[in-house]
Amino acid sequence: MADDYETLDLHADGAILFVTINAPPMNLLGPELVRDLVSIIEILDRGEPYKVAVFRSADPDYFIAHVDVTKIAAYRQEAARLTGEASIALLFRRLAETKAVTIAQIEARARGAGNEFILNCDMRFAARGRAVFSQNEGAFGLVPGGGGAQHLVRMLGRGRAFEVMLSAEDYDAELAEHYGWINRSFEPAKLAPFVEALAARIATLPASGARAIKDRVNAISLASVEEFRRDSDLFGEGARTPEVQQRIRTAIERGFQSRDAEIDASRILGSLDN
Repeated sequence: MADDYETLDLHADGAILFVTINAPPMNLLGPELVRDLVSIIEILDRGEPYKVAVFRSADPDYFIAHVDVTKIAAYRQEAARLTGEASIALLFRRLAETKAVTIAQIEARARGAGNEFILNCDMRFAARGRAVFSQNEGAFGLVPGGGGAQHLVRMLGRGRAFEVMLSAEDYDAELAEHYGWINRSFEPAKLAPFVEALAARIATLPASGARAIKDRVNAISLASVEEFRRDSDLFGEGARTPEVQQRIRTAIERGFQSRDAEIDASRILGSLDN
C-alpha cells in the first residue's frame, strides 16, 4: 500500500493508520500531495480496517506549509477526483466526514491550507516550542479557501477569528491551546506517546458508537457544503485578480515558498506593501 503514495508514508498498527506527510522540500500542498490525500480519504471513508488515522509530518519544520501558489489550478483539479468539483474546501470537508476518527499530531508549521487541513481533523495536539499555526491568506487579500473561516469562527469566536485571519501572523502552540484552536499542547517528548495512547484507546471502542458520535458532532458543528463551496469559490476568484497575483509574485521574490526564508513567513507577508 505504501508504494502507491508519492508524498505519504503509511504505517498500520491494527485498526490505527499512521499517515506521515513527506513531500520535500517543505510539504507544500500541491497536486501530488492532494492526489495522495484523496486516496487516503477514500480508504478512511470505508471505516475498516482503520478506525483511527493519525496524521503527522516527516519534516521537522513544516507539517503542511501551505498551498503551492504556483499550482493552484492543478491541485484544485486533483481534489475533483473525489469531490466532483475543483475545491480543496470540499476535499477537506470530506476529511471531516470520514468514518475513521482523525487526529493531527503537529510538531511543525501548519499555515494556510496546512492549518485548514488540521482544522478538518477531528482532534489536534501540538508540540510546544515547535508547532506554529497561521491562517495567512489575508496577507494576499484572499479569503481562506479550505474552510478555515468556518472552523475558526466556531472554535475561537468572532473576535479571535478576525485577529487570526486579518493579522496573518504566526501563533505558537500555547496560545493556540488557549484560544481553543487545538485540543492540547505538550512538551515535545510527551506528544507522540499521548497521541498513540489516545488512538489505541479509541481503536478499542465499538466502531458504530464512534461513528454515531462523529456524525452527531459534525451535524452540530460542521458548516454546510454550500458554505465550504462559497469559501472555495471566493479564494479561486480572488487568486486570479491582478492585485493578488502581484502580491504572490512579490512574496516569492522575497523568499515565500523557499524552505529557509519561510521559517519566518510572517515577516515576509507583513512586508508586501513595502
